Amino acid sequence: MAVSRIMLAFDPLVRLLLIAILLASFLPVTGEGRVIARSVSDAGIFLLFLLNGLRLPRADVFAGMRNWRFLLPLSLWCFLGMGAAGWLLWRAGGSLLPEHIALGLLFLGILPSTVQSATAYSSLAGGNVAASVVAAAVINVTGVFVTAPLLALLAGTAAVDLDLDGLQRIATILLLPFFLGQVLQTWLGDWVRERRSLIGWADKLCIATAVYVAFSGAVEQGLWSLVGPQLWVVLLGLVAIFLAFGFGGSWLLGGALGIGRQERISFLFAGAQKSIAIGAPLAAVLFPPATAGLLLLPVLVYHLLQLVLSAPIARKLNPLPA
Repeated sequence: MAVSRIMLAFDPLVRLLLIAILLASFLPVTGEGRVIARSVSDAGIFLLFLLNGLRLPRADVFAGMRNWRFLLPLSLWCFLGMGAAGWLLWRAGGSLLPEHIALGLLFLGILPSTVQSATAYSSLAGGNVAASVVAAAVINVTGVFVTAPLLALLAGTAAVDLDLDGLQRIATILLLPFFLGQVLQTWLGDWVRERRSLIGWADKLCIATAVYVAFSGAVEQGLWSLVGPQLWVVLLGLVAIFLAFGFGGSWLLGGALGIGRQERISFLFAGAQKSIAIGAPLAAVLFPPATAGLLLLPVLVYHLLQLVLSAPIARKLNPLPA
């Protein structure tokens, strides 16, 4: 019963991700099965971005783009400020962690922010929920375009081989379905939004499948023997520094911009949280499973800890009594 209560305390996506990692650890997909599994994963990622395109109203995207005083500094912070911190932690962890796990810290830094949890915690803290939804959604769309080139630019072509084939996979599996969803939104958008719960679970299953395939490859390469207790301490320490920088920097920058308290709260959660929903599919598209699994380890640790940290921060910021 205690274990059940602990598991229920986690976000549903976190539970699915933990199940995917456990399955990959004990029943990894290997050999020819991995080719099939990766095709299934790619199809799931295509569906994920198609659904994102269908349910994100075009009017909201354009409205968010017009609020440049909020969106521009948030975008610069999310990709460049956090990206710079990720680059520093990657360089610092390069001699302490395996190569691709250390690179995962840089990858984490240049990911876009979350949509669902950033919005939920902004609401809990008394922030501007509309600004959170629109800003996080627009930044997620932007991330599909800028995360991969930023990774290649900051890590160098030796670490990230972003060739024509990689760009083609991004265009085919990520961009095409999103724009297709935007086109079809007039006819199918309301149908998708009316089935929010079902579509939400479809999203989570697609992300968990991508994580399962990636971690299967990493497990086959000896992930758990490669990452011993000492390396876990180092990784957790570096991610903790990243969390402190992300949340502290977002709050201070929001104050320096002179925006209202509600928007400052929204800036905090949209600026500090990072999206596994973009990270897992993008890693699966850019890298072979063995590499993607290692790269995602810091992202998964950050994702879990950001949820743990966000709840008490949100309760502290809420001016209304519980």
